[in-house]
Amino acid sequence: MEYTTLTASFDKGLCRARLDRPEARNAINTQMIAELDAVVARCEAGEAGILVLEGAPTVFCSGGDFEATAAAREVADPEPLYRLWQRLATGPFVSIALVRGRVNAGGVGFAAAADIVLADRSASFSLSELLFGIFPACVLPFLVRRVGLQKAHYMTLMTRPFPAEEALASGLVDALDDDAEALLRKHLLRLQRLSPAAIGRYKAYLADLAGRQLADAKPAALAANRAVFAEPEVQHNIRRYVGEGKFPWEP
Repeated sequence: MEYTTLTASFDKGLCRARLDRPEARNAINTQMIAELDAVVARCEAGEAGILVLEGAPTVFCSGGDFEATAAAREVADPEPLYRLWQRLATGPFVSIALVRGRVNAGGVGFAAAADIVLADRSASFSLSELLFGIFPACVLPFLVRRVGLQKAHYMTLMTRPFPAEEALASGLVDALDDDAEALLRKHLLRLQRLSPAAIGRYKAYLADLAGRQLADAKPAALAANRAVFAEPEVQHNIRRYVGEGKFPWEP
């Protein structure tokens, strides 16, 4: 298929998918989710045993598309994005988030869902949702699974960007280097020695061992997401931010 929100290449068992919405700072919209679904489906079908998800040098992903949210008459269904993250976490392939630059809100969801997170020192991670009266309901099951409840709780409450070194210390990032591409090459040297069948068996076991908590958390996460985005005050805050560039506390 042709992609409009990303680029994707498949070569010798490796897929590299790059988010490519520079005009929206790689914000997530329904088209991006659909296109990533198609990429993941090809990996699930055996075209790639390793999927590398990356963004631009200055922004990996800025989260949900507020402009689309402000323009919509109905709250977007969070289920497709949650399902995509589940597939990254439990699918029969190794998912790698290669992170440079800013990662916010739903972008943290992509990182938290990945098997491995590699970053350079320009990376920063933030959950800004509470600034707008919402909270990262769908991100949290994946983030808690990776870093633990209290660290995810602290990150949610503070809303500030956490630099790459802090993310490494918390467990959100697995490895850090000045050169993210060189770091990726080092990891691929090891990962590409693994057989796709072995990866598939291992990921299936891991999904049964730990992945069921993501399935158990899904109904509550989706319900909470739908409820907070349906609040009139939240919708007003988002539209005001998109239209005037003002945060809710600003006059």
